[in-house]
Amino acid sequence: MENPYGFAAVWEAGFVSRGTLIILSLMSMGSWYIIITKLIDQTKIFKQSKEASAKFWKASSIAAGSATLTDGSPFRFIAETGTKATAHHDGALLEQIDLSTWVTMSIQRAVDKVQSRLQDGLSFLATVGSTAPFIGLFGTVWGIYNALIAIGMSGNASIDKVAGPVGEALIMTAFGLFVAVPAVLGYNWLVRRNKSAMEDVRAFSADVHSVLISGAMSTATGSKKVG
Repeated sequence: MENPYGFAAVWEAGFVSRGTLIILSLMSMGSWYIIITKLIDQTKIFKQSKEASAKFWKASSIAAGSATLTDGSPFRFIAETGTKATAHHDGALLEQIDLSTWVTMSIQRAVDKVQSRLQDGLSFLATVGSTAPFIGLFGTVWGIYNALIAIGMSGNASIDKVAGPVGEALIMTAFGLFVAVPAVLGYNWLVRRNKSAMEDVRAFSADVHSVLISGAMSTATGSKKVG
């Protein structure tokens, strides 16, 4: 028997129900887009971390090591930032800051930019995970309200007249949970992977700082760790 109280009926229930379905659909598509793209970005960073360990520290200088890394790599960005910081440590104002502090500040800003890029989109996942169930609940409350109004106006409160519309309205709550659960799981998973990626980035930046201050490439050993 064909179910007269499915998604098609919810879609035809009115502009509020239709708008709720559209909003939840957009939130779901946005969540999956962010999860997939951030997963790709994180995979690239882990690959670039291995590349840095394999190539960068075998070079004769920071500049030469940077040239061996892929364009757009956060590790290359950090190394080039540190090199530029040592080369531009001049001027009346900058001379008041010692070279170590200046390089540290420059590299830290580069690391912060990498972290900010990794965290892009995660706030959207957190928002979807926290609001989608309530948006779905709003659709359910609105559907039940309209169903009860229709039943009251018809004067027929039999089980078949009540259960159908109420069950139809509950689709909204189920859809809200369907949107929220992947967003929450994806958010937690990506945050854990971000922490692992940033451990590699911070270890690399610390080693670059040591090399730039000491001038000896052999001082960098901590970067051998790959997450």
